[in-house]
Parts: sequence; C-alpha cells; structure tokens
Amino acid sequence: MHAMRRALSYIAKRESSSKSIGCRPGRRDNILCRRDSPIRSVTRAGTQGATMKVPFAKQWQKETDALRKIALAGGLTEALKWGKPCFTWQNRNVAIIIPLKESCAFSFVKGSLLKDPERILQRIGQSQAGRWIKFTSVAQVSTLSATLSRYLKEAVRIEQSGRKVALKKISEYAVPEAAFEALTPGRRKSYIFHVAGATQAKTREARAARCVPAILSGRGFNEAPD
Repeated sequence: MHAMRRALSYIAKRESSSKSIGCRPGRRDNILCRRDSPIRSVTRAGTQGATMKVPFAKQWQKETDALRKIALAGGLTEALKWGKPCFTWQNRNVAIIIPLKESCAFSFVKGSLLKDPERILQRIGQSQAGRWIKFTSVAQVSTLSATLSRYLKEAVRIEQSGRKVALKKISEYAVPEAAFEALTPGRRKSYIFHVAGATQAKTREARAARCVPAILSGRGFNEAPD
C-alpha cells in the first residue's frame, strides 16, 4: 500500500509541475461560451489551432441545448471545460453536460449531497461526489425540466453554504501493497498517469481512492471487468 501511495505521490507531483501536460481543467483560460451559441468543440489554450473534439457531442446536440437552457435559466454561468458545457456559481462547478455513446448525461458535481426526492440521480461509477441523470431525447429533458431546476437551486444553496463531500482518503482503504505491485507495468502506469493528470493534491487523492476496487481485482485503469 505504501509503495503504491509513494509512487502515485511522486509521479503526480513530478507530472503536475511539468509544462508538458498542456491545457488543464480548471484553468482561467478556459473559453467562456456565449449563451446563444451551440457548443461543439474548444480550441486548447497554448496550441496552434488544435481542437478538442468531444465524442458523441453532435449526436446529442439537441438534448445538450435543451439542458443548457434549463441551467442558464437558473442564473448559472456557462463555461467550456474539458470540452463540455459546464455551469458554475461564483467560479465553482455546479453541473456539467456529458455526451455519452447511448445517452446525454447531466451531472451534478456534488450530487451526493442533493436530497433527490424523485430518485432520479445515478452514481457515476466509483465517484463519491458526482451524480448524474441520463437522457435519450429532448422529450425526456422537457419532462424533467422543473425537477432539474429545483435540483440546480439546491446545488447552488449547497455551494453557498460551503458544504463539501466528505471523501474517503486512500489510507482508509485496505489495499495490499502486493495488489498494486502484482499489476503489469502497463496497468500500473495507467493508474499513475490518471492520478498524475490532476493538478491539485486533493483531486489526486480522490482519483487514487476511486481506483482501489479495480486495483484489487487486478484490472488496469478503465479496463472493463470480466
């Protein structure tokens, strides 16, 4: 366990201090989006005209636009982050639209703190904080528009209160050192690079914690279970 934590910490610190990573999430140079314009791609800061294309974005453009209208009607500010429409309150991320292969997801950054009386929020993989709702048509978005508006208002109140999700620390997980060392070099690197991609120590720790179940099962990062 200590070997894994030392490796993750060392690589994360080394990589986060390197300039080779490029445009990072959360930087102030993320492009602000016009409220009346559809979002399809973003030019990376510091590159010569390169664009970050989001898979399946075009497929779910109508649903994305419908979700954007609901979020903007709630007074949130829109920005393009990670190539996707992100909605913030006083520069704090509240929600983000994520086009997927089979649906268009509206994700609440601190969804685990929402009351969710309608029972419509789904956990996002191993995420401790995020929760999302998946849509496959504009009609579904329209049906839940009032509910989404209420959830967004609650999400803003959570930000106003300063509440935070109590994330488990990697030290709280019983991950034998042998489990990490037993992985193939490529699999170990996949976790190290994933964790190192975060710019903040808190985010790196959260990412490492989410990797624990897969490490115990002997899988690499993003490697589907058998």
